[in-house]
Amino acid sequence: MSVLPDPGASRAVLIGTSRYDHLEQLPAVSNNLTAFASLLSGPLSLRLPAPHVTVVENPPNPGTVLDPLRQAAADATDTLLVYYAGHGLIDPHDALALAMPHTQPGRIETSLTYDWLRHILLNSRAQRHVVLLDCCYSGLALGRMSTAPGLADQAAVEGTFLLAASAETRTALAPVGETHTAFTGALLDMLRHGIPGGPPLLDLETVYRNLRLTLEARAHPVPQARNRNSGARVALGRNQADLPATPATAAAGLEPDRRLWPDPTSIRTVTGFFTNLAAVRETSGLTQQEVSRRSAGRMSIGTISRLVNRDTLPATWDTTAAYLAACGVPGDQIQQWNGAWQELRRNAATTQEARTSAPGSTAGHGKARRRFSVLWPGRDH
Repeated sequence: MSVLPDPGASRAVLIGTSRYDHLEQLPAVSNNLTAFASLLSGPLSLRLPAPHVTVVENPPNPGTVLDPLRQAAADATDTLLVYYAGHGLIDPHDALALAMPHTQPGRIETSLTYDWLRHILLNSRAQRHVVLLDCCYSGLALGRMSTAPGLADQAAVEGTFLLAASAETRTALAPVGETHTAFTGALLDMLRHGIPGGPPLLDLETVYRNLRLTLEARAHPVPQARNRNSGARVALGRNQADLPATPATAAAGLEPDRRLWPDPTSIRTVTGFFTNLAAVRETSGLTQQEVSRRSAGRMSIGTISRLVNRDTLPATWDTTAAYLAACGVPGDQIQQWNGAWQELRRNAATTQEARTSAPGSTAGHGKARRRFSVLWPGRDH
């Protein structure tokens, strides 16, 4: 079953190099980063809070990439998404290297070795990893690709869906005059406009198949993909072409299409609760005014707006239940929403109790408590 990650428990790190000292310039990469970051934080994709999306553009050294990636890997418990756009190189040992501004062909120490990034992913707390590589290759690398393992094979990580744009020429990766590179441009377009006749959620398997068809039709190189542990079921957004223009509640005697509704069983955080709650109305096809009318006077437009824009759980359930019912959510799913609400409240109470009962706690004394993050030592693989 396809599932959207909980935005409160997920992170994204977007890496891109557009300026090079010794390689061809890729100005479209800068546009890629801006557009993709905006999309991931908006209603057309994962709705990640802006602080959960880190952009690393033209990194001067590997540490500039690896440090924020380590932090995201430590923070993410649901899904960690890593994206790279720029020149990709194959080193003398047939390992993948990601080019940086000062990268020199033949000097692998000037690149970011993918194995370093891969090691961080292997030690991440996230249950799922999504790796998107929009790379091109030099002529030497292209000559060796026929006998070397494919990019997706080299970069695979357990628990990961890897989607790699295996561009064959530089102009194919970044067509002259285009705002975005070929691969990322097609991906952005798909997430913005959806796939007519496609499934309600754009999971990675669907994204991969559609990208292959689209890029092949444009005479661009087709992407590669590798899936580990059902990573293909992770969705990057709802299918905008599938969202109803009219209320999703079916006519009398007909069951509504339950695949359209956000899944409350995937909610792990308060942020995820309200993000999905807002998505319920969009899925229903109703305006806030229509939801208010269908609530039989129990909710004003202002009440609806305040509900979906909260950052703390409501103390009572009635308003949320009235909102879900007015949007047309089936009764059994409303019960699942109630279960998610109760679980989050229990977790919040347990966390608060642990804080106040911990040795040395300063609760009740008005003193600020320092927060520490623990970095676990890496494991051998």
